[in-house]
Amino acid sequence: MIPTVRSLPLVAVVVLSLFFVVTLASESDHKYQAGDRVILWVNKVGPYNNPQETYNYYHLPFCQPAENPTHRWSGLGEVLGGNELIDSQIELKYRQNVEKASICPIELDAMKVKQFADAIESSYWFELFIDDLPFWGFVGETDKNNENKHYLFTHKNVLVKYNGEQIIHVNLTQESPKLLEAGKTVDMTYSVKWVPTDVTFARRFDVYLDYPFFEHQIHWFSIFNSFMMVIFLTGLVSMILMRTLRNDYAKYAREDDDLETLERDVSEESGWKLVHGDVFRTPRNLVLLSAVVGTGAQLALLVLLVIVLAIVGMLYIGRGSIVTTFIVCYALTSFISGYVSGGLYSRNGGKSWIKSMILTASLFPFMCFGIGFALNTVAIFYGSLAAIPFGTMVVVFIIWAFISFPLALLGTVVGRNWSGAPNNPCRVKTIPRPIPEKKWYLTPFVVSLMGGLLPFGSIFIEMYFVFTSFWNYKVYYVYGFMLLVFLILIIVTVCVTIVGTYFLLNAENYHWQWTSFFSAASTAVYVYLYSIYYYYVKTKMSGFFQTSFYFGYTLMFCLGLGILCGAVGYLGSTLFVRRIYRNIKCD
Repeated sequence: MIPTVRSLPLVAVVVLSLFFVVTLASESDHKYQAGDRVILWVNKVGPYNNPQETYNYYHLPFCQPAENPTHRWSGLGEVLGGNELIDSQIELKYRQNVEKASICPIELDAMKVKQFADAIESSYWFELFIDDLPFWGFVGETDKNNENKHYLFTHKNVLVKYNGEQIIHVNLTQESPKLLEAGKTVDMTYSVKWVPTDVTFARRFDVYLDYPFFEHQIHWFSIFNSFMMVIFLTGLVSMILMRTLRNDYAKYAREDDDLETLERDVSEESGWKLVHGDVFRTPRNLVLLSAVVGTGAQLALLVLLVIVLAIVGMLYIGRGSIVTTFIVCYALTSFISGYVSGGLYSRNGGKSWIKSMILTASLFPFMCFGIGFALNTVAIFYGSLAAIPFGTMVVVFIIWAFISFPLALLGTVVGRNWSGAPNNPCRVKTIPRPIPEKKWYLTPFVVSLMGGLLPFGSIFIEMYFVFTSFWNYKVYYVYGFMLLVFLILIIVTVCVTIVGTYFLLNAENYHWQWTSFFSAASTAVYVYLYSIYYYYVKTKMSGFFQTSFYFGYTLMFCLGLGILCGAVGYLGSTLFVRRIYRNIKCD
C-alpha cells in the first residue's frame, strides 16, 4: 500500500487556501493541446452499500506505479471527505486513442485471490478522476450460477469526450472478466477512445445531476405544502393570540374604571397576566442557555450564508468545497455567537462572563470534536481513508484557536457593552410565585416534545432528499429548494414556539426560557428518529464501521440542528413575551 503524503508541512498551504471559498481541484486551466499528457488519478475503493467505508485504491492488489507516484491534495474539505488522489502513471495523451495497452500483469496467489474475492462479494467499487471528472467501476462480479466463483474485470475501456481544448465527459466500461484462481496470471489492460462533443465546459457537470430525482413533482409539492403550513400557522398566531391579547389589553387600558371595578377585574384575572412579576426572572443555567442561544444564532446565519454561496458559486462541483466553505464561514461568523451570548448573559445579570464566553466559543466545536474523535478511532482501526490525518486536525485546531475563538471573545465583549443593559418591561418580584399544578398536556415536557412536530413536518420531505444525496451517491444541487425549506423551518419554528410559550404562561408557569428552547430543539429529535427509519428501510448499510459513521454523523447534524432551532425558538419567544408584557400595568 502506497503511504499517504499528508503531513504538517501542508498546514501553511491549507491556511492560505481556506480564504478561497470556491476552488478548483486543479491548478491548471483545464486546457490541453493534442499530445499533452492527461493524468488518470486513482482515488478510493470500498463496499458500494457503505459509502463512508472507503480505502486507498491500492488497498487492493491492483497494479501499482513503478515509481513514487504524485499525490494530489486540493483542500481541507477534500481530506475530511476521505479523498486521496494518486497518479496511476497510466499513459494517456490528449486526443490520442489507445486500442489496447497493458497496465501490468498480476500474479494471483492465495492472498490476492482472497482479497479480490472478498471485495467482489462486498460489491466493491472504485473511483478514478481525469481532469477533475470522477468516474466509477466495480472490481468484479460473481458467477450467477456459482457464488463461489469470482471474476475480476481485467480491461478498462475509457471513453473521453472533448470540446476543443477541454475535456467534457469521461465514462468507464469494463470487460474481460477473468476467474480468480491461485497461481494464475492475469494481464490488466486498458483502452482509450476520444470523441468530440458539442457540450460546453460550463455544462460538463450536468451529467452527474439527477434531475428527475431532485426535481420530481413530490419535491415541488412538499415546498407548496410547507408554504401552506406557514400561512396557516402565522394566521393562527395572528388571529387567536392577538385577539386574546387585545381583549386583555382593553381591560388594562381603561382609564375611566373606578378602583372597585379595577380590583374586581384583577381578582378575576388568571393566566399569563398573573406571572408578570416572575416571567423575566433569570433562567436556570444561564451560562449554558446563553452559550446555546449564541451558538444557535451563529449556526442559523452560517447555514443561510453557506446555502447562498452554494447557489451562487455551485459548490457541489468541487470535491469538499461545501465542507471547506462551512468551516471557513463558521470561523468567520463566530463573532455572532459571542455577541448574542454576551448580550443575553449580561441582560440577565450574569456575573461569570468569562466562563460564558469560553463556553460559547467552544461548546459546538468540542461536541463535534468528541464525536469526530470517536469516529476517527474507528476509521484508524479499519485503516480507512475516512480517518482524519494528524496534520488536518492541527489545521482545524489552528482555525478555531486563531480565528473562531478570538472572534467569539470579541463578540462577547461587544455584546456585553452594546446590548447588555437590562430592559425588562416588568420588575421581577423578590419572592417567586408558586406554580400551580396543571393538566399533563400543559407541562413543559409535553409542550417541548410537541413543539418539534410541525417544524419536522415542514422539512420532512427535504430530509429524504438530503439523506439520499449524502448516503446514496447523489449530488445535491437544488440549494434553491433548501433555502426555501430553511426559511419555512425558521418561520414555523418561531410560530410554534410562540404558541407553546403562550400556553405555558397561561398555565401560570413562568419557566418559559428553557421550554421555548427545547420546544424548538425537539425538531432534531424527530429528525434523528427519522434517520433510524431511513437506515433500516431505505439503505443496505451494514457493519460496525458504516453504522457508527452513519449515526455519528447524523448525531452531529442533529445536535447542530437542535441548537439552531432552539435558539430561533427562544429568540422568537423572547420578542413575543416582551411584546405582550409591554402594555400591561406591572406594578
